[in-house]
Amino acid sequence: MSAVDAKPRVARGFRLQWEEAQGCHVLLYPEGMVKLNRSAGEILTRCTGAATVAEIVADLETAFGASNLQGDVESFLDMARQQRWVDAA
Repeated sequence: MSAVDAKPRVARGFRLQWEEAQGCHVLLYPEGMVKLNRSAGEILTRCTGAATVAEIVADLETAFGASNLQGDVESFLDMARQQRWVDAA
């Protein structure tokens, strides 16, 4: 999912939510739960099917005062796609 115009979204069968007890975002699915680090949670909360990868990167860079996040975001999304956590809208 490295195309900057792709619009990633959390895949069917998964639900992203903040888990107060864990102190982080988690990805729930019928067989279990994936505890996400802060970066993964921030990326996945923006994967709604409305924003392109480029827009997600720009939003993250603005929100965190960072630059050059494109490669990291694309790498994470590629891994998430392989895990079937995300697909393209």
